[in-house]
Parts: sequence; C-alpha cells; structure tokens
Amino acid sequence: MATIDSRDIKTNDVSKNDLKWQIEYNPQRCTLCGKCVAACTFNAIKVSVERRRKVKSVGNLPNPQVCWETEPVIKQVVAKNKNCVGCGMCQKVCPNEAIKPVYCEHNRVNVIYRAENADSPKRGGRSNLHTEGRTLDKIKIGRISQMTDPSLDAMRHTFDILAPFGRVLPPEKLPFEVGADGELHMNQKTPNTRWIYPIIIGDMSIGALSTRMWEAVAMAVAYLNEVVGLPVRMCSGEGGMPLKLLKSKYLKYMILQIASGHFGWDRIINAMPEMVEDPAGILIKIGQGAKPGDGGLLMAKKVVRHIQEIRGVPKSDLLSPPNHQGLYSIEESVQKMFLSMNSAFKFKVPVAIKVAASVTSVSVYNNLLRDPYNIVGGFFLDGIAGGTGAAHEVSLDHTGHPIVSRLRDCYLAAVHQGKQGQIPLWAAGGIGMNGNLAADAFKMICLGANGVFTGKLILQIAGCIGNDFGRCNACNTGLCPVGITTQNKTLVDRLDVDKVAQNIVNYFLATHTELKKLLAPIGNSSLPVGRSDALVTVDKNVATRLEIQHVC
Repeated sequence: MATIDSRDIKTNDVSKNDLKWQIEYNPQRCTLCGKCVAACTFNAIKVSVERRRKVKSVGNLPNPQVCWETEPVIKQVVAKNKNCVGCGMCQKVCPNEAIKPVYCEHNRVNVIYRAENADSPKRGGRSNLHTEGRTLDKIKIGRISQMTDPSLDAMRHTFDILAPFGRVLPPEKLPFEVGADGELHMNQKTPNTRWIYPIIIGDMSIGALSTRMWEAVAMAVAYLNEVVGLPVRMCSGEGGMPLKLLKSKYLKYMILQIASGHFGWDRIINAMPEMVEDPAGILIKIGQGAKPGDGGLLMAKKVVRHIQEIRGVPKSDLLSPPNHQGLYSIEESVQKMFLSMNSAFKFKVPVAIKVAASVTSVSVYNNLLRDPYNIVGGFFLDGIAGGTGAAHEVSLDHTGHPIVSRLRDCYLAAVHQGKQGQIPLWAAGGIGMNGNLAADAFKMICLGANGVFTGKLILQIAGCIGNDFGRCNACNTGLCPVGITTQNKTLVDRLDVDKVAQNIVNYFLATHTELKKLLAPIGNSSLPVGRSDALVTVDKNVATRLEIQHVC
C-alpha cells in the first residue's frame, strides 16, 4: 500500500466544498449523452474517467476477485473562473435526472476570491443579502368601499389607468384666458405631458441584454400599444439603439436614456433629422438604486461589433462615470441638462431625471419642484432592490436605500409645499420581485407614486433562471445560459424571441386585470395616487414610518 506524505497535501488548494455550488452526480443514472456538458456555458463540468474498484465472481461457484476498471463520468471542474454558478442548465437538459447543482451553505468563496485575485468579485443580479423582510409584503389594501360608497365592478366598469410623464401645471398656472366670445383660449404653450401606462419597462441597454432579448421587449411594447391598446413605454437604457428603430414610427414608444457615459448619443443626435416620430421621453440618469454612487459597467466580452457601432466605442470594459461631468449642483442640472434636452426636441418631448434612493433624494426633489422653467418632466427614484447587469458585489450587497420610505418622503415633501403631482413621481427597486407586479405597483401608487418601472421582472418573464439567493447571477460574464444577457451568438440563439414577446404581453394583460381588481374594491376608477388611507399593516414600525394605519 502506498503511503501518503503529509507534504503532498496542499491545504491552500481550492476544493469542491469551498465552492458555492457543488455538482451532485449519479453515474448509475447517467447515459453519457453529453447534453449537460454541452449546455454548461461556464465550463464547470467535463467528461472525465475514474478508476473504480470492483469485486466480481467468475464461474459457477462463488469466487470473488478484485479488479480495477476505468469508467467515464461527469466531473465538476474546480478551477479559477470555471466554477459552477448553480444555473441548473445541466439538470434542465438531463433526460435521466442524473445531475444537479446543490448549494453549499458553508462555502468560502468570498474569502478565496479576494485572496487569490486581489480584486473585488463582480456579478449580476440583485443584492443577495436578506437581513430584513420586504416592506411591500407587510402592507395590505385594507379600505374597502361598501354601503355608502359602493365598490365598483372590476369586469364591467371603465377604468382610467394612466399616469403623467411630463410637467403638470397647477390650475392657477394654466395659460388660459376668457375671450370676447366667452370661450377659454390658450395664450401660450403648456409643457408637453404624455399620459401613459403606470408601469414602464425599466432601462436595460442593448449592450447589457442580448440583441434578441432587447428586440423581444420592443416587439412586446409595440404589440401592447398597437394591438392591445395599453400605452406601455420602455426605456432604452444607456447605450443608444439601432438606427432602424430610431428612424421608425415605433420610436414614440421608447424613452431614450442619457447617462453619465453618454454612450450612443452621437448616433441619436445624427439620426434626429430623419426621425419620423418623437421619442416618448428623455430620461437623464444620475444614479441607479443598485450600486448607487458607482457608474454602470459593461464588460469587454459583451462589447461585440454591433455594440461597438451603436455606442461608438472600441472593444473594452465600458465604465460610466459615477456622475455627469460638468454638473455640480441641482441648479446646473436644470439649466444645462433639462433645458438642453428640451430644446433639442423643440420642447415637444418630456424630460425626466433618474436618481438613486438615498437620504439626499428628498433634497433633490424639493429643489426640482422649484424649477422656474416648468421643464422637469418627472422624478424617477430607484431603490436598492433593483436588478443590475454588472457590479462589484460589495456595492450590490452593501450600498443603497430601500425604495418605499424614500418614495413616501418625497411625496409628503411635495404635499408640504402644495406641489404634489406637478413633477410626477416614478418608483422602482424590487417592484414585482415576488412576481406580483400589480399589487406592488398599486401599493406604491397609494403611497404617492404616479407610476412604477421594473426591469429584472421582465428578464424573469423571458426565462431568466437566476434568483436573489445566489443562483446564477452571472449577467456580467456574457455567458448567460438562456441567451438573455449575452452577446454570444450560440447562446443568444437559445432564446425564442416570439415566445418571450408573447410572455411579456400576456403578463401585462394579467397585470392590467389585477390592477382593476384592486381599484374596484376601494371605489376608484383612476389611479389612487397618495391614497394611503387604503393601506394597512400589522407592522407598527412600518405604519409609523409610512404614516399608514396599524392593524392587528
């Protein structure tokens, strides 16, 4: 028998039990079809051989003999940058249920990665820390209209489910005068305000998403508007969009985002003379709820040729600055950004701002409410639970602010000034995280939002297999196993564009029905903006903080 020299044992070597995900493999069920290895985009498993000890009996009488055989097996790769992310694609394609990833609760990845790479780990997805309960799940709709103000019929009543995008003037500032004929006449132009569906598909760029995924979302939005009649809008995200879309009639359903990197804006500006429609709006992104204070990141492996052309950049990591260069105060933002973007589109397109939820959000909103030009068309507030395509893990897990209380503070600040509704409030950050978009949106609207925007949920509708508990979260790698957040053609081809578009349309149809089912019981035929009296909670801290009714 060979002896083991203790010096041969390298205690610093990484082993399977150090990793977050371990491959559980049953060779008795495996037929070695190879589907699992072919489906794994992370090269986390491989075909290998193992030497096995077997005892056999040859002849008519028992005569046990020991022999050694070499058997082909599927083995987990334990190597740098080839670790299993728990996506479960191997389990999904295996016809015999012979393989699956299992989460290792006592892994050492956070320590090992930093020690080996002298770098902060990066990943996609949302914060994976769940140290507190979800506030929206603690709130219920408790006010039901009954005898004196009866409920509405959700299936037969007509509902006005629209939200403003653009500056809303108070009655005393409307430029009307009574003419000699006794009729009202407008003596000057008013801000251009669009009335749209209260749920916007949030900003996800054509670089962060695969071309087919972005195309599927655009198809769904066009169908919802043109066929279904729901005025749903989607935001381009930073990085521009294809020229064909910029010059098409469908541009009117797109909100163009300009962020601190200004990626893709040369192409947008050059296309303006050939635009047959104005965009739905302009969104100036100052910050985002996930990893606030940190710029957006698009890894070089996702900057393929068509992304380079759209953004006008070489193939490299694209890191947006954490702030807009040249803007050092709220007043400058109003004068430079809002005024220039409004004038660029001849004051026909509403221009809004997106900021990260933080303790400074209310100050920004208060200042914007004093905008003397009446050109700030919306305040988009993004909370920590929003999804993101790529970020340092420490930023995702440890920076940011929950959205609910910050939205409420902004709304009450506007009420205090008597200016609620003048700059529409849009909120995001985990909206629909539990799969119930309508309920989350309704509660946020009752707390003061005019509407909400959501992004990560759209990816889940499309077939994203990641979750908020460490599964997959590899959006940043360009190796998305379902073709949603990758530019790899082989992986992108796994995505069924028509099916994704159909799923998104169906989900919005279901959400529209659910919104009516929530509006009807409280007796509202339009959005109940600020109707916090409709909400109750069994959590006394939530009730006190949000100024809603505490029940038990």
